[in-house]
Amino acid sequence: MLGLEIGFVKLLPHNERWHELFAEEKARLETAIGEFVLEIEHVGSTSVCGIAAKPLLDIAISISNKPNGEKCVAPLDNLGYEYRGENGIAGRFYFVKGAPRTHHLHMLLTDSDEWRNHLAFRDFLRQNKSAAEEYDRLKTDLALKCRNDRDAYLDGKGDFVRKILKIARF
Repeated sequence: MLGLEIGFVKLLPHNERWHELFAEEKARLETAIGEFVLEIEHVGSTSVCGIAAKPLLDIAISISNKPNGEKCVAPLDNLGYEYRGENGIAGRFYFVKGAPRTHHLHMLLTDSDEWRNHLAFRDFLRQNKSAAEEYDRLKTDLALKCRNDRDAYLDGKGDFVRKILKIARF
């Protein structure tokens, strides 16, 4: 159901169970770090009905300040999340879980562009079936071409993501 070997690209058809798995994980997160966070959201392709996705749950968590993020590192470690620092995005607390990988957790300041981008992209695809279908086709084509090159897969989606964010955010 969930799990992807590091470095590989594999897409599965949308599975409604992903929403249930997110709800279960959200409950665990609320118990462990709820006092330090503002929102916990299901983002990424598993959160959009009808499109294929890598079998990973992407979770975005908003915080009001960095000290609250720092307070979450140890409790998240206790839940099996490995802290990876900012991992290329300034101000982000990034965590991964599972071997093979099952979860990516992005903890972001609530007033950051990254937080707003996660939600805007997800919400736009949920509300615009034609855009979601276009994204699904693009991802499927890229997954076939870039099976063993996750970076090329991500780069291939970049123009589409920027186009949607430009529409959704402005």
